[in-house]
Amino acid sequence: MKKLILFISGILCVINLCYAQDKPVIIGYVGGYKGLITVNVSPNKLSIINYAFVDVRNNRAWLHREATDTINFRHLNELKKLNPALRVVISIGGWTWSGKFSDAVLTDTARLAFAASAADIVGKYDLDGVDIDWEYPGRPGLEGNIYRPDDKQNYTLMFRDIRHSLDSLSKLTGKKYLVSTAAGGFATYLDNTEMGKASQYLDYINLMTYDFSGNVAEHHTNLYNTKLYKAKDYADNAVNAFIAAGVPANKLVMGMAFYGRVYNLSPNAKRGIGDGYVRHRDRKAKASYLYNSEKRQFITYDDEWSVKKKCRYVLAKKMGGVMFWEYSSDPKEYLLDEANAILR
Repeated sequence: MKKLILFISGILCVINLCYAQDKPVIIGYVGGYKGLITVNVSPNKLSIINYAFVDVRNNRAWLHREATDTINFRHLNELKKLNPALRVVISIGGWTWSGKFSDAVLTDTARLAFAASAADIVGKYDLDGVDIDWEYPGRPGLEGNIYRPDDKQNYTLMFRDIRHSLDSLSKLTGKKYLVSTAAGGFATYLDNTEMGKASQYLDYINLMTYDFSGNVAEHHTNLYNTKLYKAKDYADNAVNAFIAAGVPANKLVMGMAFYGRVYNLSPNAKRGIGDGYVRHRDRKAKASYLYNSEKRQFITYDDEWSVKKKCRYVLAKKMGGVMFWEYSSDPKEYLLDEANAILR
């Protein structure tokens, strides 16, 4: 919503103007957690780069690999010369580095200091915002991670304080900063968070609608459920659950997996024909998979076809856009190109 101010015969008139939402964003996670980024990133194919990851230490956002992180920040910022609209955002946490969030946001004092430390990194390296990848508030993630019931409310307050810290930075720089989160792509994630309340502080909620598969061979990043195997988690179910919880659809971002998961099946597995891998499309689930009947291997993954289906779903639902993990897994950019073809 924007306002147009007119002076008509000496009378001040304020007219509310509603503009259509900008084109859906394309967010790519780029991994710097191992050191220097070696992949060639195409800035014109992305809206936002989420830099993965910044760690948490002593209740503060912390550059775990400062020597290479700072070089990576500089190189990613240079991409803005080719695409001035590109935003580079630090993503804090991730599967491995989520264990300290619960302590970092437990009290007002700790939470404010954590938010300030994240904003300090953004300001120091001329970046564009903060993404939180907490896996998971109020429930187990990696073994040994700290979690507690208080996480539910503190998760919301964390985003409030991050937003306030970045707004304070905006007063100094004149820039508008992004706040986003990577959220579990399953409905039960909502049991331990207040996503409806938290969403008021967030620009985007990146649904991790992948890694659905468990101990049996099933799709890991399917858009819908399948007739072949009754699964409890799939992307459409997560999207509808988050909307029902009060999250605006235009803040929800569909996750895509630029990688596959492999299952070695039991000797009595029947699905698949011939030698070598045979590509299959589960048209009900809008999910692709490979099967090798000789090796009895099942591979579940996103390809151009399933990416196209997800992008069209995003448009139909008027969602905020798509995101993917992770850039280096699509070196020839086949999947990224498909997303651009549909969304741009």
